Amino acid sequence: MASSPDAGSSAGATPESSGAREGGSVPEVPESPGRRGRVRLRRAAVMAVPATAVAAGLMILTAQGALGVQFAISGMPFTVTATNLDGEGFAQFGALDQMAEGSPNEGDTGGQVLVVVSAIKKATLTKLCQSVDLGGTNLLITAGQGSQKVSATNLTTDSTELSGNAAFDNIEIGNDASTLDKSHARGPKGVFSQQADTVHIANLRQTNYATTAAVFKLPGLKLRFSDRGC
Repeated sequence: MASSPDAGSSAGATPESSGAREGGSVPEVPESPGRRGRVRLRRAAVMAVPATAVAAGLMILTAQGALGVQFAISGMPFTVTATNLDGEGFAQFGALDQMAEGSPNEGDTGGQVLVVVSAIKKATLTKLCQSVDLGGTNLLITAGQGSQKVSATNLTTDSTELSGNAAFDNIEIGNDASTLDKSHARGPKGVFSQQADTVHIANLRQTNYATTAAVFKLPGLKLRFSDRGC
């Protein structure tokens, strides 16, 4: 920290500090402008320590996969479908998503949505479709409709509904979410979870509130407005 030399010099005993500890009266010594500036810097540095420590801790936990990257959701659900999803490194656990403060979509829940987090380290999807109902029209996104598939790394979806025909390899059900190690994400301690080496879901359909990925490749991407969703 930039203020450490001043902090170190103030750590030693001074006549003023010794007198104060012994209960004697200490004459007031006027501070010079330079000294006042150094005191302000030291105070500012001390106040910044807790925020810096918290931010550093969150970055470390995120890098280790203990936390997902969080953001305020809009509160507008969107539909995702795919004819096939194949993934390596699968994990699933419960979580709470939070809307932006004062969101018109928060209803009577305080802006919180209970979701199922699905995390896949490497995923491919065939004939991906995503739609958002905007009230009277839909924002529609399609990709991977041809020979090339949609691919993603460190894919995470926050869902309230998920359906399809699923198959897993080496699945573990009932893990503590904080101990997950097959995918890139872990959940809070004490939360029920499951994980598997691989996952295959045919005729996937999800209602999602959030999606994140480290890399998301969408061959043949098309975005348009439509009177029909996915």
